[in-house]
Amino acid sequence: MKRFAAIGVACALGLSALGTAHAEDNDVVEIGYFNWSDALFTSHVAEYIIREKMGHEVEMTKADPAAVYQAVASGDLDFHTDAWLPDTHSDYFERTAGDVVNLGPVYSRASLGWVVPDYVPEDTLNSIEDLKSEEVMEMLDGEVIGIGPGAGLTRLSKKAMDEYGLNDMGYNLVISSGSGMTAALKRAISKEEPIVVTGWKPHWKFGRWDLRYIEDPKGTLGSIERADIVARTGFYREFPDVYEMLDRMSIPLDQVQKGMDKGEQTDYEQAAEWYVNNHEDRVNHWITGEM
Repeated sequence: MKRFAAIGVACALGLSALGTAHAEDNDVVEIGYFNWSDALFTSHVAEYIIREKMGHEVEMTKADPAAVYQAVASGDLDFHTDAWLPDTHSDYFERTAGDVVNLGPVYSRASLGWVVPDYVPEDTLNSIEDLKSEEVMEMLDGEVIGIGPGAGLTRLSKKAMDEYGLNDMGYNLVISSGSGMTAALKRAISKEEPIVVTGWKPHWKFGRWDLRYIEDPKGTLGSIERADIVARTGFYREFPDVYEMLDRMSIPLDQVQKGMDKGEQTDYEQAAEWYVNNHEDRVNHWITGEM
């Protein structure tokens, strides 16, 4: 059984208002996730294995990142698979670290940055510093296309706007969503128009289009990161088999991006089933510990 409950930022202090039962002692593995393509893929892979391969009932709850972190810490949810550390989700994680267990990365070598299509000339735009050019600002209509207001990337991008002096020049960080950002990117690419979007790897857009990060000489957007699985305290005692599977679960970055692209082309439930059925040895190791 699955439960897909849309939860806003207002629920960051708890999910009880929506009728979410406390995860402890209810014999159901409760997974939290947010609407990022990598989180959609990794959480659905975990859900498919736990339900189809391990025989547990599973419920899934979609929410804003802040709400997911708080719900795992309070015990309303069992775990989530997308703690971007050490930078992007540092605020969320530090607020809840005393009440959760970090099981380590489900994938590593992730990164954040501002992204342009490859047809944008490098001698015109190859660094955030280049945005200070009046020519470049006019070319971009003074806009950097962002994602949702609750995202760590949005927080860091706001910091970059300030540290590079782009706010003072009149630039606007357009707060949108993950889908809004990719829609704007798709429109620009279809017309070969210049655009700068906030982005991250892994993401399916890097498999679909020729894109590149522009340089961030101040390092404002962070460096290489990882996506950790974070569980509530006490989860191991109730579901030791699931805990141990998650502790071993690790997907190479290129496979994550392939799964994400599959999810965008079909849906993430089908992508998870496709991944598990095409990586049986890897999945068996996660479940059994046997090589």
